[in-house]
Amino acid sequence: MQIVRGRAPDSTPTQSRTETFTGTVWGDPVLPTTAEGNTINSVTFTPGARTYWHHHTGGQILVVTAGRGWVCKHGEQPEVIRAGDVVWVPPGERHWHGGTVDTVMTHLAVSLGPTVWLDEVDENEYRALVALEGQR
Repeated sequence: MQIVRGRAPDSTPTQSRTETFTGTVWGDPVLPTTAEGNTINSVTFTPGARTYWHHHTGGQILVVTAGRGWVCKHGEQPEVIRAGDVVWVPPGERHWHGGTVDTVMTHLAVSLGPTVWLDEVDENEYRALVALEGQR
């Protein structure tokens, strides 16, 4: 058993996430990565910011704590997610998530097992997907 009080560890600065994200994204580790590769991070996406396509070996839980954003399963249109929403992404499901074009979104990301990062959601793909979402 491990208890983390507050955030983990207190001396860790907020991190600018750049390698597998597009736009300005800030992350705070809540739980250090476990031996099994599980992580919990509080992640804030500025408008238009998003993850790359990715999947998780054990799945992922997203708990939206502020703002409004999108989550998108590969091959489908993005779904709006808002503060208070909880998203379950099954193991191996290719997806991305982030802010809308005009809103910030913060979520708690509980990743079960290692994350497998894939290709970037490029700007044209992002704009086309979100344009479709706006027509629903």
